[in-house]
Amino acid sequence: MGFVRDFWRNHRRKIFVTAGCVGSGYLLYKLYHAHTRRLADLERELAIERENEELIKTQMKAHFENIQMIADATTLPHAMQYLSGRIMNEIDVSIIMESLNKGKGTLSPSEKLQLWDKLKILSFTRMVLSLWSVTMLSLYIRVQVNILGRHLYIDTARDLGSSHLLEDLDLIDRDDEQKFLSSADFLATRGMPGLISNIQGAVIEVLKGKQLKDVFTTSVLQETVMQILDVFMSTGSPHHWVDYLMIPQETRPSRIDSNSSDNLTKVSPSNVTVAKFDQLMVETREVLTSTEFTNIAEISLKTFTAALVEEMGTEGSLGTGGMPLAKLLPRIEMTIPVVTAEPGKNRFLQLIRDLPEVQLFFTLLYASMPQ
Repeated sequence: MGFVRDFWRNHRRKIFVTAGCVGSGYLLYKLYHAHTRRLADLERELAIERENEELIKTQMKAHFENIQMIADATTLPHAMQYLSGRIMNEIDVSIIMESLNKGKGTLSPSEKLQLWDKLKILSFTRMVLSLWSVTMLSLYIRVQVNILGRHLYIDTARDLGSSHLLEDLDLIDRDDEQKFLSSADFLATRGMPGLISNIQGAVIEVLKGKQLKDVFTTSVLQETVMQILDVFMSTGSPHHWVDYLMIPQETRPSRIDSNSSDNLTKVSPSNVTVAKFDQLMVETREVLTSTEFTNIAEISLKTFTAALVEEMGTEGSLGTGGMPLAKLLPRIEMTIPVVTAEPGKNRFLQLIRDLPEVQLFFTLLYASMPQ
């Protein structure tokens, strides 16, 4: 016992220092172990989050590509077929051309000149009308399906966990979807009369100094078409042309404010449907009146015009020495079926679809999901 006391007295300081070091070491070990475990847990959480992000990106990419396929294979062909028929019926030049053919030797010079001038206006009106309508309708429908697809993705993602696949559920109301997509026919129905009138007005203004004997080359024809498009697009209020593509905003039912106590007792399934449809239409109009859409519309129209004129130039003397305007008019009539051909056979629509600016625009439109 005395040995222990002596040992404690002689080595007490060393024992305290040793115990302190051991205790500190153990505490540091526990802290290091806890820190290491937290880092491992954090790394696992980050790995799971990365996997979920990759899954979402993969699903979004697949969904986006499916949306574009729907536009090309289903919605656009139906609308294009309807549009093509309306253009052919609304502007018919066959009677004028038949009168010119049958009236050889019987018509007076003034009568011939009058018919030729009328044919000049109608031919250019139908060409520019077809070019503008096909271009804008294709862009409009792609805006529609991307907005609709974006809503579908958001609604589905809110109701599903990360372990579910988006394609397993269909949460979009079919009536709303059908009503929204079918509104693309507005151009070929209610929008067509006013559109024809305004495009024809632009044609008359641009062609008033053009004589039937004037020689047209590819560059002159392209410049003339672009002038007509510029006059049409810039005449009237800003974005007036949007009202030819979709129902004018002032004619649609006002949106229902779900936060208003006055409306709580008035909400019915039909009212909810109107509100959903109206929301989609408001978003569509916001896109169409944006600077970004105006830019890609201009790029698409220029690309379409240049490709069409180039194709006309490769089929005759238009691309070399040019030809008189009178001989050009029948050639213009021959281009209408090519311009309004179904999407699968319409190389102009494919050309627009593959433009980098157009692809980027719709990628950003789909990805810019509201919170």
